[in-house]
Order: sequence, then C-alpha cells, then structure tokens
Amino acid sequence: MVDAKRVFDVTAAVAGIVMLSPALILLVFLCRWLLGSPVFFRQTRVGMNEQPFTVLKFRTMLDARDAAGNLLPDGERLTRFGTLLRTTSLDELPELLNVIRGDMSLVGPRPLYARYLPYYNDRERMRHAVRPGLTGWAQIHGRNFLPWNERLALDVWYVENRSLWLDLKIILRTLCLVFQRQGVAPNSYLVEPDLDQERAAVKLEGQWKLAEAHPRRSNESEFPNPHGAAE
Repeated sequence: MVDAKRVFDVTAAVAGIVMLSPALILLVFLCRWLLGSPVFFRQTRVGMNEQPFTVLKFRTMLDARDAAGNLLPDGERLTRFGTLLRTTSLDELPELLNVIRGDMSLVGPRPLYARYLPYYNDRERMRHAVRPGLTGWAQIHGRNFLPWNERLALDVWYVENRSLWLDLKIILRTLCLVFQRQGVAPNSYLVEPDLDQERAAVKLEGQWKLAEAHPRRSNESEFPNPHGAAE
C-alpha cells in the first residue's frame, strides 16, 4: 500500500532542495567562513518508535573554548549570523535530507533528546508513533514559548488527528510565521527549560511536599522493627 504522506514528503523535500540549492550553497560558504568547520551540526535525536537518528542542521555557534579547553556557554558562542539562521529557521534546511532518508517527515512532532524518554507519561509517548517533523502542530501554536505539558499535548493531538490536509495547513501557517519571525527564541534555553530538569525538579518538589505533609515523629525509626513492637 502506497504511503501518501511519505510520497508527499519525499517529493516536496527533493523539490525544496532543488529550488533552494543556490541559497543552500551560499549558506554552506557563509557558515564555513563565519563559523568554521564543520558546516553541519549533527546530534542524536529520537525518531519514530523511539529509534535514535542523527539530525542535521547548519551550525549556528562558534567552537570557542576557555583556557581549560571547555566549550564556552551557548550564549557566548552564538553569533549574530547564527541568531539570524535561527530566527529565520534557515538552520533547519539540512533536515530536508533527513526527510529524504526517512528519518523525518515535513510535519510531525519535533525530534527531542533521548535523555527525555524516561520523563514522558504513557500518553506523551504517543508522539513517537509517527516520524518527527521539520514543523508541527505545536510549532504553529507557540514553539519555544509553550510550556512542556502543553507542547507535548499538542504533539499527541496531531498524532491522533493527522491527515494530509492538516499537514498542508501546518506547512502554510509555518511559512507565514517564518516570514514574520514569530514563535522562535534564538536562545531557547532562556525561555524553555530542559524537560528532564523541569520534571525532575517537579518530582523533587512533590517529594518535599509529601514529607512536609507527613513528617516523621522524632521517636519513629526510619527502619521499623521487623519483629513488631519493641520488647
């Protein structure tokens, strides 16, 4: 059976690379000149069925390090050119190759870090039932500025309601937002805490509240007598 979405993805991705090839070649030279080598940023993300894959982007930061050889914080390595790439989403264009390879789709939940996997609930894990996308339902409803719970809920809504018609609407809306430069933060870590850190903190806060609600009595041992009451 022909997968209409996959046919659409590959056709559109190939056409996009052909039409944008002059701009892509220019960006390759600019990245090499202004930011150094390698031109592409590669990182492992989680795809369909929670399988890892390597996502491709144009690099947006310098490889600047301190005296000890450690990378400087992201905010100090992000250049004006890199900021321009991020706010216009031009850094995402190499992901068209991920679409052709079958790692991604044009539309779907954005691929996230593997370290987030233990922090999803069962419903949120449904986001991995489809290929991740260059853009998605959550991206046209706030992108980096959405709280994680809302963002993941929108991802699941897309999985449950996906269709080619919905994909076309999302693509058109994405293009409008890109031209308007809305919904994206160049320094995403300033507005979007990491999911694992946020939920680990929430879990720890819940444990503290539980401990405060049920304090241990001063004469109560942390390890109860296995033989019952004290003799």
